[in-house]
Amino acid sequence: MTASATAPRDFSRERDRHNLTVNNGSEHHRMEPARRANCKQGAPMSRDETRIYNKNKFKLGLFGMNCRGGLSLTKAPERWDASWDNNVKAAQLADEAGLEFLLPIGRWHGYQGESDTQGTTFETIAWACGLLASTHDITTFGTLHVAFVNPVFAAKQMVTADHIGHGRFGLNVVSGWNPIEFGMMGVPLGDHDGRYDYAEEWLNIVNRVWSEDQPFDFDGHYYKLKAVLGKPKPWWDSRPILVSAGNSETGRDFAARNADCLFTTVPPTDEDLRGKLKYFRDAAPPGQLRNIFASCHLMVRRTRKEAEDYHHYIVHEQGDWEAADYAFKLRGSRINTWLKADEDKLKARLISGAGFPCIGSYDDAVETFKRLSSAGLDGLALGMINYVSDFPHIRDELLPRMERAGLREPLHHAATAAE
Repeated sequence: MTASATAPRDFSRERDRHNLTVNNGSEHHRMEPARRANCKQGAPMSRDETRIYNKNKFKLGLFGMNCRGGLSLTKAPERWDASWDNNVKAAQLADEAGLEFLLPIGRWHGYQGESDTQGTTFETIAWACGLLASTHDITTFGTLHVAFVNPVFAAKQMVTADHIGHGRFGLNVVSGWNPIEFGMMGVPLGDHDGRYDYAEEWLNIVNRVWSEDQPFDFDGHYYKLKAVLGKPKPWWDSRPILVSAGNSETGRDFAARNADCLFTTVPPTDEDLRGKLKYFRDAAPPGQLRNIFASCHLMVRRTRKEAEDYHHYIVHEQGDWEAADYAFKLRGSRINTWLKADEDKLKARLISGAGFPCIGSYDDAVETFKRLSSAGLDGLALGMINYVSDFPHIRDELLPRMERAGLREPLHHAATAAE
């Protein structure tokens, strides 16, 4: 690797600066008047003050709504129609209710069957740009398979999104696993650990594009680049939030080294969860890892019986077992490394929804959130059967209960951690 004329910025130190600068050529100046004008009273003045870093003890986001069907392999008529208008509506509902983030799935090949879950999807960087322009405070991620896009090009795309959202964009770094999707792109899948080596080099280049003021050459294993330079720099002159997920030892180590926020699976016992979260926090550089989340499929109703009846309807009356069979053949061995179950139970779980199941009454759900929070988890990325019609269950029932349980503050009192 050829050294740059200017050393890379230490973004970890810049997180703590509130009197931030923006790059202009090789010089630095205080925030331009135009950008100051955009920072209205009460608006964040640094990335640390964005909503995802607020004081809420247990944070919530929406997960997978860029994909037809969301997380569930069901034929139910009310299943998620991932139209653009529906995505905007769901994003605005989440933003207005005070949820912290929106996280898309990077998917190029769906699960077939009648439901065709995740067969129709929006590309996530363009999706994030549109939703950042349509919302005010919620952090919105893009999910990138790093093997499918040049890092210099991607760095420019993401800076554009970050400026549209005034610093609310985040990147979910994905090394990839699906051989069909790699084949669609004409990219060799390679071995598991090698994909993380590739992701590390890709992310190194992106961070340098975001931080360095002079053109640099890069002589890596996968990329040989000349005279690389990117302007503008990210909003607030600090890099976008990075998230990653990994269940293998290699994936966990990559996430711990690089991520500000991390996504993981929920193991069977609270003791196992505590140990897992401690591993991540101990492995991360001091002060870097801010939040650890898990994914969850949420089915809540007034009573536990109503929720369980609805779950039975989604899985056993309207389940797309053809799609579940396809998904099991494609993903079953990966899923069973962390979810030990027989084939029929795994397929039922896939139909219900990917991630940790939360099925019960409103009070049951909040008790579950309290238990997960006590074990050290910082929040959940929620999938639902329909992100718009099901949202009142979150806004009108769960959020007030979470406030009473001390898991969240009322929206107008949820001051940021920086404050």
